[in-house]
Amino acid sequence: MTEAPEGGTTEDLDVTRDGAVLRVTFNRPRAHNALTFAMYQGLYDACETADADEGIRALVLRGAGGRAFVSGTDIGQFAGFDGDAGVEYEERITRVVRRLEGTEVPTVAAVEGYCLGGGLALAAACDLRVATESARFGVPIARTLGNCLSMDTYALLVGQLGPARTLDLLLRARQLTGAQAHAAGFVAELVGADRTLDTVLDEVLATLAGHAPLTMWATKRAVARLRTAGLPPGDDLVRRVYGSADFAAGVRLFGTGERPNWTGS
Repeated sequence: MTEAPEGGTTEDLDVTRDGAVLRVTFNRPRAHNALTFAMYQGLYDACETADADEGIRALVLRGAGGRAFVSGTDIGQFAGFDGDAGVEYEERITRVVRRLEGTEVPTVAAVEGYCLGGGLALAAACDLRVATESARFGVPIARTLGNCLSMDTYALLVGQLGPARTLDLLLRARQLTGAQAHAAGFVAELVGADRTLDTVLDEVLATLAGHAPLTMWATKRAVARLRTAGLPPGDDLVRRVYGSADFAAGVRLFGTGERPNWTGS
């Protein structure tokens, strides 16, 4: 669900034109901005809007409420999943991630609070990330749902964080703090106690507005092509994991306080 470029708030997604900036706000603070399929589609449509308007010079993603950027995909979207549904779901996420990555103008993720799962993928697909010290980055699925990622998302995280750090985050279900993500080079600007997220974000956007659009476009395209060149298939991995009893148990018990008894089947 999105609004026209002129702006306006919907229940779950707010897309507003602010001068030369298109701002997308994930607007489900009661659910830590967990994404529904409609919200994923709304983000895709916002990227289309940004590319169709020559007056747009940057796209900004942000979460409402101050407690989360995006905490992942809404668990209700996984009801009744099997292996084939898992493949379809990961293809859907890849479609949105690649659309965001391929947006013609620079994209910036403004992160405060939780940036987890699908939220981390979206932040990683942006060109730059600005974050507060309270930000937390991770994919804790080995502890929570027992699912996996698409090959495209693995490649995205490895490209941004490196293989060792990606493995550490996923295998130990760790979360990086804003400071740790900044030290790793993932966060471009860390917001200290002496500044606000809005102030730092405005500084970054002002810098981008003064730079050559075609240089930035070519750089974005080149980096995206390097990331996806020779990407191997991975549907077999997704189909096995999403079709497992472990994943079904993870979905069933999510939010209950009861931990699944992982069996590897």
